[in-house]
Amino acid sequence: MKHNHETIDYLLKIVWQNMANRYNQLVASFDITQSIGYVLINIDEKEGTTVSQMASLLGLRSTSLSRMLSQLEKMDLIYRQSNAGDKRSVKIYLTDLGKEKRQMARTIVKQFNAYLNEHLTDKEKTQLTNTLKKINQLTLEYDPQ
Repeated sequence: MKHNHETIDYLLKIVWQNMANRYNQLVASFDITQSIGYVLINIDEKEGTTVSQMASLLGLRSTSLSRMLSQLEKMDLIYRQSNAGDKRSVKIYLTDLGKEKRQMARTIVKQFNAYLNEHLTDKEKTQLTNTLKKINQLTLEYDPQ
């Protein structure tokens, strides 16, 4: 067995944690966090996004998402509304302030990804993307006996 710092899952966790920390440093001046920015970026501006869609996108349980959404409402970044087509479903919409903060978050994401693109070859990006997709699929399929 490899040392812990050499395992695939450890490296993925560390890379993501470093990216999230860097994003948090970059968006702190906008009074949001990486997690908030990610939520705002994933809300459909015109149609809204259902809570269940958002939970799926974020890989969160509804209880964790509910707390986050309550925080975003208190910050006046979003509002929730019953889905006209299905009263049991709730949609999330951006407020004007939420739209501003989302634009700021998008700018940071674009800049960071441009930086990564400058330092990775097309071949490296393709290999990385394919490998991550494969690891994700293998993770979903993994069933220890």
